[in-house]
Amino acid sequence: MRRILGTLLGAALFTALNASAQPAVELTLTRLDCGTGFNDQRRFSDTFAYSEPRVPFTFSCYVIKHGDDYMVWDTGYQPGSNPSAPKISLLEQLAQLKIKPEQVKFVGISHFHPDHTGQLGSVPNATLLIGEREWAALTAPKPMAGANVGAFTPWISGGGKVEPQAADKDVFGDGTVMILRTPGHTPGHQSLLVRLKEKGPVILSGDLAHFHENYENNGVPSFNYDRAETLASLDRIKQIEKNLKATVIIQHDPRDIDKLPAFPAAAR
Repeated sequence: MRRILGTLLGAALFTALNASAQPAVELTLTRLDCGTGFNDQRRFSDTFAYSEPRVPFTFSCYVIKHGDDYMVWDTGYQPGSNPSAPKISLLEQLAQLKIKPEQVKFVGISHFHPDHTGQLGSVPNATLLIGEREWAALTAPKPMAGANVGAFTPWISGGGKVEPQAADKDVFGDGTVMILRTPGHTPGHQSLLVRLKEKGPVILSGDLAHFHENYENNGVPSFNYDRAETLASLDRIKQIEKNLKATVIIQHDPRDIDKLPAFPAAAR
């Protein structure tokens, strides 16, 4: 028995030492410009907390490099689709980073609204990471109002691989990139945690909150799917922010753009 235990302990120690000897993969996070405009802030509180009819509003997409693999998070509006849409496409920005669309392994979306999914078709070969309840609402015989069904055609048709997420997901299996379940804005809304070596943990909020004021004061837009789930998700992310000393980036708030380096530079 002692010999067996010794062998097992030795093997475990060798495995641990071997793992620690492996160099950490290169991990970077780059913000892409996916549109800019204005919005009526009064829409974003069901308790009439705001009175500004016109405030700056931005649309952000991101690229995560994990070793030799790439992940895109949210895809913004389709260029030319409306006044807030970007002038430079997602594909053009990826090309400036020397990334071909076929190199994108995963495309994760926070939720199915068009300002986050307009350019999904740019990476049809990527595995789609979407909330399970989001996917169900999107593919129902009568899809939920506001769902940008057309953008998901490559995956709904069966031509692309989709992984509906019922819970959090460790995207690359090493804890560096985690999809976090944050329902409330929509049924299967998700946020993203990226644990950068130099900058530290970064949380991309999706539409968990749209402005600093929403996030800081637990503001709930009147059009959210579920008020209680929104508040629970806000509480969860705030606890993660505190425990990890993370940087929270509210994707629609232009005040958060400078939390990451200007394109094409990346946070590390």
